[in-house]
Amino acid sequence: MTERVRVLFVCLGNICRSPSAEGVFRALVEESGLEDRIEIDSCGTGHWHIGKAPDARATQAARKRGIDISTLRARQFVADDLEVFDYVLVMDQQNLSDVTDVWHRIGGTRPALFLSYGQSSHQEVPDPYYGGAEGFEFVLDLIHEAGEGLLAEIRERLA
Repeated sequence: MTERVRVLFVCLGNICRSPSAEGVFRALVEESGLEDRIEIDSCGTGHWHIGKAPDARATQAARKRGIDISTLRARQFVADDLEVFDYVLVMDQQNLSDVTDVWHRIGGTRPALFLSYGQSSHQEVPDPYYGGAEGFEFVLDLIHEAGEGLLAEIRERLA
């Protein structure tokens, strides 16, 4: 059987940053021809948006780049995610703290900041929820760049 790599993106509500990361990374994976080897999902640490579609501004910003995230639905992070996924990548320090607390109790995949795979001086993907459209564009720029770095690491792992 072919090894599959499972990647999970985590933010607070799973309606802006993490579904954007899921969509952008899925596009990068499809461009590379590795969609049969890499499984991608996203979730939020909070429960407020379970079952909801991504924020309309996130969907619109992604669509402008040819990426459709409109069919994604928010779900909440569960402890089992640390056992299922090979990469648990969080958007900011608060998400990292929340998921790391669970990791300390049960083990599994150690969560990491997603932007650690990029070259940007930013460590966190800022939450664009309370800002304007330019915030969503900036988030997509950060995500795309870190996604390329993540994909490069996974390619080596699968080689």
